[in-house]
Amino acid sequence: MSAMTLTPIEKKPLSFALPVIGAAGGFAGLFVGTAHGSGLLGIAIGALALMALGFVALQILGLGMEKPVRWGIIALFTAVGVMVAGVPGFVLGVLFGWFFSWFIYWIGEGRYRANLAPYLTSGQVLWHYSFRVLCGAIFIFLITPILVVMPLSFNAQNFFTFTPEMLRFDPAGYSLKHYEDFFTSSGWQQALRNSLAIAPVATLLSVSFGTLAAIGLSSEHVPFRRAIMAILISPMIVPLIISAAGMYFFYSRIGLQGTYFGVVLAHAALGIPFVIITVTATLVGFDRSLTRAAANMGADPVTTFFRVQMPLILPGVISGGLFAFITSFDEVVVVLFVGSANQQTLPWRMFTGLREQISPTILAVATILVAISIVLLATLEMLRRRSERLRGMSPG
Repeated sequence: MSAMTLTPIEKKPLSFALPVIGAAGGFAGLFVGTAHGSGLLGIAIGALALMALGFVALQILGLGMEKPVRWGIIALFTAVGVMVAGVPGFVLGVLFGWFFSWFIYWIGEGRYRANLAPYLTSGQVLWHYSFRVLCGAIFIFLITPILVVMPLSFNAQNFFTFTPEMLRFDPAGYSLKHYEDFFTSSGWQQALRNSLAIAPVATLLSVSFGTLAAIGLSSEHVPFRRAIMAILISPMIVPLIISAAGMYFFYSRIGLQGTYFGVVLAHAALGIPFVIITVTATLVGFDRSLTRAAANMGADPVTTFFRVQMPLILPGVISGGLFAFITSFDEVVVVLFVGSANQQTLPWRMFTGLREQISPTILAVATILVAISIVLLATLEMLRRRSERLRGMSPG
């Protein structure tokens, strides 16, 4: 049983519950009303409708009728959604109905304080939930462009907008032809091969140099290590266009501009800071007595590194490598400066496609890249948790 006593559930007065419920309804009505030409009208209708539903659910019917009332609210929202927008309205109606049927009782019955400490003031409770709503709003703002691109990649027409067939969820409005174009086009496949030829080699160089640099800079006896660290991670701080221009002039003088090796080195320079940061963070919890014990047992520095140190910092090394791979695979600015037509990567092809020949195949490629990034980021999260378990920072 938890040592902290949670706040008992206390039903809130309607003078508090109804304005909060109405505010939530007005916020939702803002988006619905804006989509139909009048945001202010949507706010008014949404607020009044939710306050009326809250009054009926909490005051007239009461807690004993919660389950049928919630189903009734879902059915009501679903019916209104179908009348207003057809099949898309049905989906939104079900989602809105489920949320608001839960929200009315969550506020009205005081359940929002059920899992909070009893000593929290009203202001602290307000900040507790406001902070989470703000974070959720920022997340939605950042993720919405990605969510828009993904369904557009299945457009049966060569448009960058939702067609009437797509909005009606008509199967005729959807197609995989843009994905087929990507996998059958020689230009797109050559760009993919270039990216797969550059990114792994750049990642290998980034991991090798970044890991060695992080281990060296983790030693306290290294002079000027803070200044060296700042210089090594500067590619993350300096605007990319400045780094690209500098690399262009430097590579032009030494003969690497427009070569495969030049692009690989440029991408490796961009990936090294990620490896240094992740490996340095892993080394914070590293027990250096293990390396001393290995030396006392007769192990040379190379053996100590691969047999003792490397297994423990491996999650950080792999995490940095994945970040370096994503950076190289998605990078377009630097390769435009230091590469040539023979090194046209997938992002470069997408950039030129948007500028010269607009094709929805770009959306299909973007969706594939998003899927790859999600897989890699999920891998990063698993490695982070494994690293914390190995260092005793989280339960096994």
